[in-house]
Amino acid sequence: MEKRNKLKKFLKKFWFVVWKDDSLRGWIISLVFLFIIVKFVFFPLLELSTGTKLPLVIVESCSMYHEGNMISNFDNWWEDHETKYLHFNITEKEFREFPLKKGFNKGDILFVVGKKPEKLKIGDIIIFNANYKHPIIHRIVKIEETDSGRIFSTLGDNNNRQLILEKSINQEQIIGGAVVRLVPYLGWVKLGFFDMQKPVSERGLCKSN
Repeated sequence: MEKRNKLKKFLKKFWFVVWKDDSLRGWIISLVFLFIIVKFVFFPLLELSTGTKLPLVIVESCSMYHEGNMISNFDNWWEDHETKYLHFNITEKEFREFPLKKGFNKGDILFVVGKKPEKLKIGDIIIFNANYKHPIIHRIVKIEETDSGRIFSTLGDNNNRQLILEKSINQEQIIGGAVVRLVPYLGWVKLGFFDMQKPVSERGLCKSN
């Protein structure tokens, strides 16, 4: 009984410090507590439920940007980019059915889930490792069936040509697939600290290529 009373007393005091104490000490303890909960409880549970180690991704480049962003005019965008997709036999009608057909912007936060390679389709947006400093987020434009598994090829909606490292992506490189733009622009809270370290051509807001 005594141990139980001590525990109740401790929890009551802890609750007060974390949620009701307006002092500097209270704010610091609250921030530390929230950090611990998010890092060691929320994210591990999210990783477990989504089946990927990167369930939330901040977009760091403009390679998937469409002019006008969420209010972009798809017809105008397709007219400018049609040629590169016809090279992969992807028609306008097919592209209109693709997920996130209007792309996404630098600083957007995407929700990602684990994807089985055999379930992926042309038009899906995947996150994959490519021996680069950060994983790449691009759209699948070609799938090749081989004896050792599926080989994927991607292209950024705002890129005029493929990168060499995305022409042959094996199954083991895939981290997951982007399913929805969760929060537009909020990622700039983090990106703002690192953007100025990039080359001048990669800094700031996006524009169409």
